[in-house]
Amino acid sequence: MTDKTSTYYAHPSSFIDEGCLIGHGTTIWHFCHIMGGCHIGEDCNIGQNVVISPQVTIGNRVKIQNNVSVYTGVTCADDVFIGPSVVFTNVVNPRSFVSRKSEFRATPIGKGASIGANATIVCGHSIGPYALIGAGAVVTKDVPPYALMVGNPAHQSGWVSEYGCKLSFDNDGNATCPESGQQYHIEGKSVTRTR
Repeated sequence: MTDKTSTYYAHPSSFIDEGCLIGHGTTIWHFCHIMGGCHIGEDCNIGQNVVISPQVTIGNRVKIQNNVSVYTGVTCADDVFIGPSVVFTNVVNPRSFVSRKSEFRATPIGKGASIGANATIVCGHSIGPYALIGAGAVVTKDVPPYALMVGNPAHQSGWVSEYGCKLSFDNDGNATCPESGQQYHIEGKSVTRTR
């Protein structure tokens, strides 16, 4: 059953199954189906024609655009953006005549990560905090924090700030976000925010 203490909006054309918890201020638009056992945080925006499968956990302030199916095994931390028509999978070798529900692979999406329109995320891979997945990219491996991923299969083409701006590192491995002024440092294949 939905949390009776929560105040959220669901369009009348949407279905919310028993056993869901939906946070205060969340909006669920037309033709959605929120399946049993889902936990959706506060102040989320669920676009039209979205399916959230059983036992999925969605953090606070997550935006899921139109025509997305978030399958069992996916978890979204706070402030995640999922663009229109993003595709998730949850089994690596699906067959209609073989039940593999016990083989669902986890796909954790870190805080503040963004996934562009029409991207495909193959299950069993994590997307690090503040990573940016370009439109149409096909993710087939783990994505580090702050990584910019593009292409099919997706490859890293740089690093981005928490504001989504491309970072340019100097010879000492330091960069400043041109929009926020936040500062970052790169060491090897790892980026951290320093200020």
